[in-house]
Amino acid sequence: MSNNRNRDELEDVANDELDTTGQEDQEVDEASEDAEQTEKSSLEIELEELQSKADETWDKYVRLQAEMGNMRRRHEKQVDDAHKFAVKNFAESLLPVADSLEMGMAAEGDVEKIREGMDLTLKVLLDAMKKHHIEVVNPLGEEFNPDLHQAVSMQPGDCKDNEIITVMQKGYTLNGRLIRPAMVVVCKN
Repeated sequence: MSNNRNRDELEDVANDELDTTGQEDQEVDEASEDAEQTEKSSLEIELEELQSKADETWDKYVRLQAEMGNMRRRHEKQVDDAHKFAVKNFAESLLPVADSLEMGMAAEGDVEKIREGMDLTLKVLLDAMKKHHIEVVNPLGEEFNPDLHQAVSMQPGDCKDNEIITVMQKGYTLNGRLIRPAMVVVCKN
């Protein structure tokens, strides 16, 4: 019997050890699951933060796109208005000339008074042109310059070769750029 008793005791000890090992395995599994849960929850939190940042960045992008579209439309309108009204100031400068011409057309009297009115009208016109940087090219007595003058004919004369002896039509420049060349007659010996 003592053998049976020793055997029973050994079995009890073995079963206790198995129970302890099972409990340890279970504790390790639970600890592993807790670690996985903690890691999952920290990853989920990080994912939520990144998603929030991505949403915020997307919102900024959409707003910037809209602002750029608005700026582009405003700029196009400003350019369009600038093209439409670029000559507004010049047109306003010409209105007194038109008024003066209308008064001259309605005027009655001698030729000298009408001529005097025309001279004053021409002066107003030339002042308006000068104000807007339109300069007259009147090259009488100057040397012919093909950049500013257009020779209509050549005539022999008492002057140097290529000297302008007659101006048939004055030329004009705008801010130094030629608008219309002066039509001239050039001396050719």
